[in-house]
Amino acid sequence: MAIEPPDELIQLQREANRARQEATTREYSAEAWRPWLDAVDAVHAAVTEYAKEQGLSRHEVEKAVKTAAKAAETPPEESSDGAGTE
Repeated sequence: MAIEPPDELIQLQREANRARQEATTREYSAEAWRPWLDAVDAVHAAVTEYAKEQGLSRHEVEKAVKTAAKAAETPPEESSDGAGTE
């Protein structure tokens, strides 16, 4: 059974991904990384709660959330027929 995580979890993961990208583009400091770490904590808490409520594996829910968030952030690929290329 494929897990389809709710949009709220996907959005939290996307925010954590953006916070990670921002944090890792700068020199390390606890202050610069705090938003990322806080975002990750929020994702983990929400995933854990959702998995418990639904009777699902937390690990499987987290994997589904990360996959869905990555798919939402990945730009669509150009068609394989060469349309749109010069």
